[in-house]
Amino acid sequence: MKNIIGVRFKRLGKIYFFNPKYLKVKKGDKVIVETTQGEEYGEVVIPNRNMADDKILEPLKKVVRLANSKDNKHFEECKKIEVEAFDFCKKKIREHNLHMSLTDVECKFDNSKIIFYFTADGRIDFRELVKDLAAEYKTRIELRQIGVRDEVKRIGGNGVCGRELCCCTFLSDFDAVSIKMAKEQNLSLNPSKISGNCGRLMCCLQYEDNVYKEKLKKLPNIGAIVKTPDGQGEVDGVETLKERVKVKLISDDGFIIKRYDIKDVNIIKDVMKEKIDEEEIKNKKELDELEKFEKVDKELKNK
Repeated sequence: MKNIIGVRFKRLGKIYFFNPKYLKVKKGDKVIVETTQGEEYGEVVIPNRNMADDKILEPLKKVVRLANSKDNKHFEECKKIEVEAFDFCKKKIREHNLHMSLTDVECKFDNSKIIFYFTADGRIDFRELVKDLAAEYKTRIELRQIGVRDEVKRIGGNGVCGRELCCCTFLSDFDAVSIKMAKEQNLSLNPSKISGNCGRLMCCLQYEDNVYKEKLKKLPNIGAIVKTPDGQGEVDGVETLKERVKVKLISDDGFIIKRYDIKDVNIIKDVMKEKIDEEEIKNKKELDELEKFEKVDKELKNK
């Protein structure tokens, strides 16, 4: 077991573990910590606690000290630089006629560099922009392209559910989302209904994905031949969360559809019959675009 604390550098950023050494801290305390990029100013979100060795990535960086008044003042100065640099950079982007959207600026606590985050549809030649920024701020400049999800996270807003966006309240990282998740959850394959404010697939599609995957393992595929209390029939649909199937049975008038709990059905032959989704066919181009953008965002994340 090791004594650790959890520190966050941005309001909704990831939580990183540090070795507090002899320091005792409480939630909300400001601390100066060692990182791979030099000293950083952060806020304690997890106070001193013991954690199992197998849950910690070694080696743990150390807490340098509790932030003092001088550190707090310097941090505020960094925030002012970020605001000024944001406006200056936007002005230069317009002057150079660059097709990019500036989303955020981060001034490192040790003044080693300033990072400018932006979104763009493709590659941008920003060499002249970097020269202007370096000449103005006399420090190392880094321009980092990010996805549109990160942009909306900074802007904020409300989702279709009426609540504040997940990325603006508790999501510290973005998990991969796919059209397949929407299909497995029997959602409408209309891009406008499964896309968020960022124009990408809604992050909440991922929340119940594991539950649906586990339940689908218990259910037969559409097209499977099953034995029911009312005779043999073909699975016409599934109600995943209720673990129920809709079965098409032969009747005197042709066919009837009845619902059965999976425990009341025996699978005779589990064949998969491709279900034709009219909305998927109608919106194929837009759905393919969404999938393409997901791959692009994943590549940016892994850079």
